[in-house]
Amino acid sequence: MRAVIATRAGGPEVLQVTDVPDPEPQADEVLVRVAAAGVNFIDTYRRGGVYRMPFPHVVGSEGAGEVVAVGSDVTTFASGDRVAWASAPGSYAELVTVKETDALPVPAGVADATAAALPMQGMTAHYLVASTFPVAAGHDVLLHAGAGGVGLLVTQLATARGARVIATVGSPEKEQLARAAGATDVIRYRELSDLATELPALVRELTGGRGVDVVYDGVGKDTFDASLASLARRGTLVLFGASSGQVPPVDLQRLNAEGSLYVTRPTLGDYTATRDELLWRATELFDAAAAGALDVRVGATFPLADAADAHRALEGRATTGKVLLLP
Repeated sequence: MRAVIATRAGGPEVLQVTDVPDPEPQADEVLVRVAAAGVNFIDTYRRGGVYRMPFPHVVGSEGAGEVVAVGSDVTTFASGDRVAWASAPGSYAELVTVKETDALPVPAGVADATAAALPMQGMTAHYLVASTFPVAAGHDVLLHAGAGGVGLLVTQLATARGARVIATVGSPEKEQLARAAGATDVIRYRELSDLATELPALVRELTGGRGVDVVYDGVGKDTFDASLASLARRGTLVLFGASSGQVPPVDLQRLNAEGSLYVTRPTLGDYTATRDELLWRATELFDAAAAGALDVRVGATFPLADAADAHRALEGRATTGKVLLLP
């Protein structure tokens, strides 16, 4: 089969498409023919060496496709079933093995592209809004990268719960997407000369001087100071990513001085720690997508051979919605 290999730690140029042996499912795994693989920032962190990985390795961990074989102990899936997954190493390939406990059944009304786009970003949006800071009617939310894959989903889920979403974006085109998803107010951060002071001032102007109840920040280094300064007293900063780089160490006294604030750094694995929780989040998302209540935007697709270009586009913030690779 063809697969995308990261030959060493580095930039997108280290990605190579090559032929490798077909994988064989272990007793507790299903073998899936990949219909679409999700491209995520975590793939770039692993490729770049931010997260420790063996080299060479087949990149990717998310996708959707059709089961073509099952391991001897598998009881819940059979050949021909459609599944999706958020955690199967080696997903940038034509075939991948997925543990039975990580495979998500895909309803008939959900297309392959939608199924591949939802597991990681969809379940991230779900745990952010439903669990890390449970959004409710009357909450004010500041959301960075409002036109990204997670951002568009967070906006829809938060507004469905009655919250007001203030989104930051980088362009007029992305502003239109954020507003279409339900953002009440949109701030184009590239028009600000000093993000750390001007963004909080705008946020407080929009909230009557109070600040927001929660900030969902997947950008990290470039936005962290502005995020803290935008919070209301006892507000919560949820730092769930670092697309601009990792946040330097923080003096915890800042949380005291700026209003008894909370900061958390969650990860999807801790919010899908059991099979029941994993299926709860996935089922709610797939059902909403099938019913037309959740718009899942696939902003760009790339052939498997162009995985390096997909990484460049993602890291260059040139994408909206979800980016997929098509084997």
